[in-house]
Amino acid sequence: MARASESTVKETIRIAVRDLVAHVLSRGDLSYGFRGMGRTVDAIRAHQKIQKSRPEGYQPEVTVSHEVDAGKVALLVSGRIDGVFHPPPEDNTRIFIEEIKTTTGDLDRCKNAENPLHWGQAKVYAYMYARNHGISEIDIRLTYCHLDTGKHFVLERTFSFADLESFFTDLVGRYLAWAETLAAWRTLRDASIRALSFPYPDYRPGQRPMAVNVYNAIRHGKQLLVQAPTGIGKTMAALFPAVKCLAQTDVAKIFYLTARTTARTVAEKAAETLRRSGLRIKSLTLTAKDKICFEPDAACSGEECRFARGFYDRIRTAVETLYNSRDALDRSAVETAARKHQVCPFELSLELARWADIIICDYNYAFDPRAFLRRFFLETPDRYAFLIDEAHNMVDRAREMFSAQIHKQPFLVLKKSVKGSLPGLTKTLGRINRCLADYRKSCEASGGSLSDPSPPEALSPLLKDFLFKAEGWLDRNEAAPFREPLLELYFTTCGFMKIFEQFDDSYVTCMEKTGPELRLKLFCINPSEPLKAALTRCVSAIFFSATLTPMDYFHHLLGCDNTAGHLQLGSPFPENNLCLLTAGRISTRYHHRQKSLRAVSDAISAVVKNKTGNYLLFFPSYEYLRQVHDELLPRLPDADLLLQSP
Repeated sequence: MARASESTVKETIRIAVRDLVAHVLSRGDLSYGFRGMGRTVDAIRAHQKIQKSRPEGYQPEVTVSHEVDAGKVALLVSGRIDGVFHPPPEDNTRIFIEEIKTTTGDLDRCKNAENPLHWGQAKVYAYMYARNHGISEIDIRLTYCHLDTGKHFVLERTFSFADLESFFTDLVGRYLAWAETLAAWRTLRDASIRALSFPYPDYRPGQRPMAVNVYNAIRHGKQLLVQAPTGIGKTMAALFPAVKCLAQTDVAKIFYLTARTTARTVAEKAAETLRRSGLRIKSLTLTAKDKICFEPDAACSGEECRFARGFYDRIRTAVETLYNSRDALDRSAVETAARKHQVCPFELSLELARWADIIICDYNYAFDPRAFLRRFFLETPDRYAFLIDEAHNMVDRAREMFSAQIHKQPFLVLKKSVKGSLPGLTKTLGRINRCLADYRKSCEASGGSLSDPSPPEALSPLLKDFLFKAEGWLDRNEAAPFREPLLELYFTTCGFMKIFEQFDDSYVTCMEKTGPELRLKLFCINPSEPLKAALTRCVSAIFFSATLTPMDYFHHLLGCDNTAGHLQLGSPFPENNLCLLTAGRISTRYHHRQKSLRAVSDAISAVVKNKTGNYLLFFPSYEYLRQVHDELLPRLPDADLLLQSP
């Protein structure tokens, strides 16, 4: 959804053809049917093969758009047609637009069961193309292609412009009530943003410079790294100027990205503080699917889950009701609405995310190649601002996001499970198991672990063969006791191979033997390049933390560009309040702990006895904590000693 410029009176709502058709025409169950990871590439190739087979005058990937003036709102509908055949005037052949769909299912079922979404998309495309070119009659070709066999068939119909216009007008009419709701909300929201003042009487030391720098970075589409000490109010210093930019720039949405649940709670509280100061803003908190799911033991299908059954028959009402009734769309609100309307809470939150102004979520939803929100960053990209909290955590988190690992034992267990049922797959699993056993021997010879700057080349063709054979069986969607472990291992291996294909000098192969188990990991040491690619999903990224020193180190590893700004703010607290003492002669290394136990206890006891206060003591292990605690008990009889439990 895009905002209109301030000079225009009418709000412009932008929507993709696919989203428009799905919003109005979707019906039935929610279903996560299996689709192989390699199928996306196969589908692209199938599209290209069909497009190349078409006659001269056929143009693939044609972009079309049409703006509807609907009184209170302007609706801009846009999309891309798979192909258009538009012969020269002297050729009497009829013009047609083509929509290509790929499948691994039964082609005959596609012939006999009309898909209203497929025909709906094609008819909208045909209407817009016919309207833009003054065509009174046009053919639509709906082409279905089977990915495994390459066989395809064409459903073809002829439509008059009048019929297409009637269909489009009805479709838009059914969507407009919602579009007008969105437009009215934007008007209300932007007015409240312009009237919004900083929610506290005064800025804390350092808070105003941070807010000004954040505002300028977002306004000019720049990156910014901010190191600011704990206590100045970094969350508000980032969120307040970002919200201001929603009404004053063409930024469409704010993603507040965090590493921990507690940080998400702080962001929610900051948004609520702004609301108490008069702001109207829709903020949504995304909760991981495995945490918010109501039926964790059921498959995501109408057959097994009551919240998936009839999902599309109820989701519009659920979204519109919750959106119109609350501004803070947190986990509790989403779960309550999902139960009331009997829809999947995770999918409800994803639908709400399309219309939220602020999305508060984990780093994964913006950066992880296996989890980022494709609906925003691939399907309908827009101008987004990223606020990245506790950014010092991003380096280690990014290393894990762009790393992948497999274990030997799951392949061996699966081999035993499928033996007798899938002989071809059994053979492949046996070869993988033997290869991993060889790596395990190398590990053992190296003392239990080893690293290699090269990828495990011998394993690659075996894993590709496993994926190919597993996909062939999983595509059939047959029930079997080994289906879930096979599916889990399939996706784990897919993720591993995706990282394998981008293995370069920023990676290292790590292997570790534990008993009969072998862990093989493709570890991303330097995540700067994949992070740099991920940052193209936003127009501005603000990294902020209490610890971004050395700044150049984080600038490089976080994938920032050369124009990224740096801001380092000093502590607002008096320097004479800080006392740093070191006891460098005491070693707490594992082999020295018994000998140093008395010295550590003496040092702690001396400090506590000489200065009354509250102390936090950190230890390298729970066992060492317990030993020091036992030593301190007789030395500090009047102290309240609280122990953390494992």
